[in-house]
Amino acid sequence: MSTKQYLKGKKKLIAGFAALTFALSMSLSGTSVNAATSGPHAGGTMYYITQSKQLNHLDPQRIYTGQDIAFANTYLYRTLVAWTPAVGQAGLTLIPDLATNTGVPSNGGKTWSWTIKSGIKWQDGSPLTCADEKYALSRTFATDVITDGPSYLLQDLDIPADAKGNPMYLGPYKKTGQAYFDKAVTCNGMTITLKLNKPVGDFNNFATYPAMSPVKQSADTGAAYDNAPWALGPYKIKEYKIGTDLTLVRNPQWSKATDTWRTPYPDQVVMRFGISEDVRDQIFLTDSTKNAVNYDQGLQPTNNVAFFNGATKSRGTNTASPYVRYYAVNVAPGHLDCLDIRKAVFFAINTQALIDLAGGPQFYGNPGDGVIAPLLATDFAPTKGNIHDPNWKVDGNSTYAASLMAQAKTSCPATYARATDPNKGLVFDISNTATNKKGSALIQTALNAAGIQVTFNFLEPGTYYSYVQDPTKEDDIATSGWAADWPNASTVIPDLYTKNGGFDLTQNWTDPAYPAFEAKVVAAQAETNRAKQAADWKALNQYAMDQYWTLRPIFNLEQNQWGSGIGGAAFWLPQGSLLFPKMYVK
Repeated sequence: MSTKQYLKGKKKLIAGFAALTFALSMSLSGTSVNAATSGPHAGGTMYYITQSKQLNHLDPQRIYTGQDIAFANTYLYRTLVAWTPAVGQAGLTLIPDLATNTGVPSNGGKTWSWTIKSGIKWQDGSPLTCADEKYALSRTFATDVITDGPSYLLQDLDIPADAKGNPMYLGPYKKTGQAYFDKAVTCNGMTITLKLNKPVGDFNNFATYPAMSPVKQSADTGAAYDNAPWALGPYKIKEYKIGTDLTLVRNPQWSKATDTWRTPYPDQVVMRFGISEDVRDQIFLTDSTKNAVNYDQGLQPTNNVAFFNGATKSRGTNTASPYVRYYAVNVAPGHLDCLDIRKAVFFAINTQALIDLAGGPQFYGNPGDGVIAPLLATDFAPTKGNIHDPNWKVDGNSTYAASLMAQAKTSCPATYARATDPNKGLVFDISNTATNKKGSALIQTALNAAGIQVTFNFLEPGTYYSYVQDPTKEDDIATSGWAADWPNASTVIPDLYTKNGGFDLTQNWTDPAYPAFEAKVVAAQAETNRAKQAADWKALNQYAMDQYWTLRPIFNLEQNQWGSGIGGAAFWLPQGSLLFPKMYVK
C-alpha cells in the first residue's frame, strides 16, 4: 500500500507570502477560526497543504496510496467494511460501513457475502444498488484503462486465466469473458457474493479499500472518471483543478442514519496543490494558517527537527510507521538483471548519510533488513545477510562494492558495460523534492566510488507512482515504500514480488527462478495454519533479500503537522495517516 533547509534572507518573505496566500484563500471562502470554541463541532473550512500538483488517483478502483485511501474513504467514498476511527490497536478493528456486517465467509473461506444497507443514495439522489457494487468490481479487470490499483480481485476471484496467467475476463468496457465474471460475482437482492479461487480467511479486510467501493455504471467515464468520481460519502467534489486545488463540499444525499462512524465536521475540505516546500514549512512553523493540515507527512528535515524541538510539537505526531521505505530494483532484461551489480549498489550506498539527511533516526528511521515491518509482529523476523553481512557498513563500503563489480565484469558483461559507461549508467527514478535532490548527490558519490555510473529521473510527486508502476517506463531503480494492507504479510510479499501483485516494481517475472518462487507465494496465501503461513512469509522475505530485489530498506518513522485551529488530530494506524474522521476546525 504506498512519501529539506532555508536561505536565511528568504525566511520572512516566504512566511509573509504564505500568510498572504492563505489569508486571501480564507477570506474568499468565508472561513474563520474561533480558537475559543472547544470540542468537536461542525463548520469551517479545513485546508490540506501539499507540494504535489495532484493526487495520484481519485478513481476508487485506482487509489492505492495509504494516505489517499484514508482521505478518500473519510470524505468521498464508502466501502463495504471500514476500520474503526480510533488511535492505537483499536483502529485495526473492522466495522460495517455500506454492509450490514463485516462479511460472511462460507465454503471454507472460498466464498464471501455482504448485504448492502437500504436507503443509501448517490450524490444525484439515486439509490445505491447491489449492481453498482458488482459493476465497480468488474472495472478492476479493465487493466488497460483502470491502472495502478490493488489487484486482489485479479488474483483471488474464481475467474479462469489464460496461458500467460492473466484473467480471461477483460472488464466491462470490452466485456470479453463477461460470463466468467458473472459466475464469480453475483447479486441476490442487496446481497453480493464473491466466489474465490482459493480460501482467503481475511478477504473481508480488502473490503475496506476504495477498490471495493461502488461505481454507478451510468456515471462511469472510464479513465476520465479519475477526475470526477461520484460520491456516496459525506462530501462530494465541487472542483478538482490539477495544480491548483481540490474542493469538497457537503453531499446533501449522505445520511448519518446509514453511516455510524463518519463524523463530517468541516463544511468544506480544500486541498491546495503545488505549495512549495519552503512555503509549506513556514505555514506550520509559524502557524500562519491555523486551519491547515500538512498532507505531505513531514517537513523538510531541518524544519522537521525545529518543529518537534519547539513549542510547535504539540501540533504534530512523530510515530513508528507501518511503512518500510526502500529502493525497488527493476530486474527485467536490459535493466538491473545482474545480482552482482545489485549487491554492489546495496553495499556501496552510504545509508547513514541518507538517514541523517532525512532527519536522523529520531525522525526518519533505522536500517531495515526486509520489506516486512516489525509492526507486523507475527510475520516479522530478522533476515540473514544484507545489513547483517560483515561486509556491510552503515556509511557504505566502496571497496567491497568495487570487488562485486569486478565479479560482474565476468558474470554479466553487458549489464556491467552499461552500468560503468559514463554516457549510460543506471537510471534512478525519484520524486522531485529538495531532500531527494540532496540525497541524489550522496547516492551518486557513493556509487561512483564503486565504479558505478548513475543518473536521476526526477518526477513530479503527484504522478510519480503512475510512472514507475508502468513496466514500459520504469527505469533501473525506483524509490518506494510499502505497508501491509492489513495485519498479514499476505498483503506484502505477493503485492511486491508477484506479477499480478499490484506493486511488483521488480518486474521479476522474467527471472528463471520466478515460477518456483511464485508457487511458494501461492501456497503461502492458501495456508490456513497461521503459524505455518507466518514461517512461509519469513522464508520468502529472506529469498527476496537474498536476490537483492529490494535495496536499503528503512523501518520508517512518520510525522504529521497541523495548525492550532485544528482539533481531533491523531495518528490512525490502518493506513499510516492522520485520523481524518475525527478532525474538525476549532
